[in-house]
Amino acid sequence: MSSFTHVHPDGGVHMVDVSRKPDTVRTAVAVGRVMLGETAFQAVKENSIQKGDVLSISQIAGIMGAKQTSRLIPLCHDVQVSGIDVDLSLLETDHAIEIRGFAKSIGPTGVEMEALTAVSIAALTVYDMCKAISKDIRIEQIHLLAKTGGASGDYRKQEAE
Repeated sequence: MSSFTHVHPDGGVHMVDVSRKPDTVRTAVAVGRVMLGETAFQAVKENSIQKGDVLSISQIAGIMGAKQTSRLIPLCHDVQVSGIDVDLSLLETDHAIEIRGFAKSIGPTGVEMEALTAVSIAALTVYDMCKAISKDIRIEQIHLLAKTGGASGDYRKQEAE
């Protein structure tokens, strides 16, 4: 079983030293959903939310959030991100929005946290923009789908059994 690299044997924490790790191309993809309910979903679909275009503003917020990851997560390295993309898709049958975050860099540490932060901030922005219509909005299933690069190798989430 692996141990946490940021925890000392005495229980203290530190930021892991990555100065000796080689730079490699790193990518990560994360996904999550915002369950809106029928009324809020229709308002987003019709672009009739009072605060503005939910999908565009949430996309921008996700990108901005990914760029701030190391300021939000205490032991996360400040990664020089070379690319971030956030895609939001309307899921009609579920009255939901699926959010995918993509991050890429060339460096000594991965961009999983940046992809996850992009999805999280985009989802929170959807919630903020739609909360006047419904208080029953749920943010669900934020998780890593895939990552490439680094010593631990590539990862792709297995489909549920």
